[in-house]
Amino acid sequence: MANKKQFNYTFFISIIITIAVVIWGIASPSTFENMANTTFGFLVDKFGWFYTITMMSLVGFAIWIGFFSKYKNIRLGEQDSKPEYSFLTWFAMLFSAGMGIGLVFWGAAEPMNYFVAPLGVEPGTPEAARFAMQKSFLHWGFHPWANYAIFALALGLMQFRYNKPCLVSSVFIPLIGEEKANGTIGKIIDIFSIFATVAGIATSLGLGTYQINSGLKFLFNIPETASIQLSIVIIITIIYIVSTVTGLDNGIKHLANINVYIFTFVIIACFLVGPSIKILDTFIESVGYYIQTFIGSGLESGAFFNKKWYGSWTIFYFAWFIAWAPFVGTFIARISKGRTIKEFIIGVMIAPSLASFIWFIIAGTMGIDQGLEFAKEAIKSTPTTLFSVLSNYTFGNIISMVCVCLLVTFFVTSANSSTFVLAMFSSHGDLHPNGPKKILWGIVQSGLTLALMIGSVNGLQMLQTASIAVAFPFSIIMIFTMISIVKMLKKDSA
Repeated sequence: MANKKQFNYTFFISIIITIAVVIWGIASPSTFENMANTTFGFLVDKFGWFYTITMMSLVGFAIWIGFFSKYKNIRLGEQDSKPEYSFLTWFAMLFSAGMGIGLVFWGAAEPMNYFVAPLGVEPGTPEAARFAMQKSFLHWGFHPWANYAIFALALGLMQFRYNKPCLVSSVFIPLIGEEKANGTIGKIIDIFSIFATVAGIATSLGLGTYQINSGLKFLFNIPETASIQLSIVIIITIIYIVSTVTGLDNGIKHLANINVYIFTFVIIACFLVGPSIKILDTFIESVGYYIQTFIGSGLESGAFFNKKWYGSWTIFYFAWFIAWAPFVGTFIARISKGRTIKEFIIGVMIAPSLASFIWFIIAGTMGIDQGLEFAKEAIKSTPTTLFSVLSNYTFGNIISMVCVCLLVTFFVTSANSSTFVLAMFSSHGDLHPNGPKKILWGIVQSGLTLALMIGSVNGLQMLQTASIAVAFPFSIIMIFTMISIVKMLKKDSA
């Protein structure tokens, strides 16, 4: 009965907060936008340094605990437990949840943006191209994945090794005790986790809908209208709710595998039709430059110049990925039973970072190789940038059609992962939430996405900024997460 009361409290408060924020954004978009931008601007100005040092600390901690600590061979579960999924399937599920639509959305657009407007070097030059790849690696590489890995590691240990609920608040049990973690403090943490998850995924789904519609217009001249976007959301919602209800093994797992197969095909096809030798040269050089500048660039926050640029890009990304940690980390933890800590860090931080590097190198080089003037035109519409780039290569339209399919599968895998996590959050951390809760959260996510897309011109961007601002406490939580991991492992090995 106690668990049910806790579920009701957490669930209803989180729903009320989320709906209230959305209604505010639709009813008075200007005041909501001002509030969100002002709050986030304050955080960037006063705490940009904290975001950078937090993310760098997470990377360092992940490397230490996974490769150099005495705990690296401890498993998420009993020491004789075995992984539930093959490495490929496990990787497919965590990669699809962690990057999703954003990877396709920004694959060509982000490097080209930096190529057109770099910091400290002339646009369109080799130095600008190097800058573009280095920043893309920074924003989509080890930093976000270390963030996910550490949170997922803490929660995975708590639920599979110490048999605690799959709730964000469980991470705090080693620090504040089980009574407080299950009390008011824990409920507040779980409520904010639900809001951050719903707001974050609604934004991502909205951006994905825009890009799918843009791709259909680019390829087939299908208009970009509210009715088309409504149809896209409804169709994909049905698909991901069905896949979520069927469970991890029957739905989510198979879709994630399909997603990675399509992604692999796109990468190989783009490499073959693109400037292959230049892509290889760029990859080797960019990896070297990324390693060379890793610590310095990872700690930059614009102390002496261009603080606004760092706030709009690096700090924004770091804050965004921290806001996603409750959702992505919880899902990764759920599917990682039986992995050793070393294997876990390799699979969650190293492998997906390398996959992201390969994609950004290929898509970015294909765009940058077209020259500065082309890049200036292509980035005017971010949703169509990738399609514009591909149109200049052999079989470009065919690859673009596959990319639209990839967007759909990323849309579905991101949404079904978040739906599964939200159902767990609202079921007191039950690892096997029931179907009605999954259906409810699936409808809520898509409903919020549509409300913000149709109800306000900048609704999605406002919700994204608001969720990042509200999720600032999670950057502090991430620091305590590292302490919690060490504390629980010390006790475990005593």
